[in-house]
Amino acid sequence: QSRFTPLKGSQSTLILQNNICVHTWITEVTLLGFQVDPALELFLFGLFCLFYTLTLLGNGVILGLICLDSRLHTPMYFFLSHLAIVDISYASNNVPKMLANLVNLKRTISFAPCIMQTFLYLAFAHIECLILVVMSYDRFVAICHPLHYTVIMNWKICMVLAGTSWVFSFLLALVHLILILRL
Repeated sequence: QSRFTPLKGSQSTLILQNNICVHTWITEVTLLGFQVDPALELFLFGLFCLFYTLTLLGNGVILGLICLDSRLHTPMYFFLSHLAIVDISYASNNVPKMLANLVNLKRTISFAPCIMQTFLYLAFAHIECLILVVMSYDRFVAICHPLHYTVIMNWKICMVLAGTSWVFSFLLALVHLILILRL
């Protein structure tokens, strides 16, 4: 007798002896967590909740200051505001579920939300990298071509660079997700 435990993918197929084909569907994934004492898990809950709150507040303050002060309406701060949005989204994609699992005895996540969380995690990671690349290009132009900076980094170019970063990040995350689902 063969024993089969699916680990990856949405559907697993196993062909046993006598050409019997068995299909299994994964409906939920068990999250192991930190495997520590429950009292320590409550401490970790408070600590991670504090870090999450500080992340949201810090990036929210950055966004608020950039929006309120007209002197900060420059390409550098435009890209910094996108980075703050990505950081808020990045943290909000993962931390709430982790916090819920620290205080919950049933530590499972359904397959569809797991895939969605993976997709968003990958997308936000790609966006963060591409926005940092665009920010470095912005600083390169400001340092190496200061007299041409306003011509090279006009608002149209800034919007195109930021929009392209977001679009290509989601497309790249989709490619990764398709490859993950084929496992």
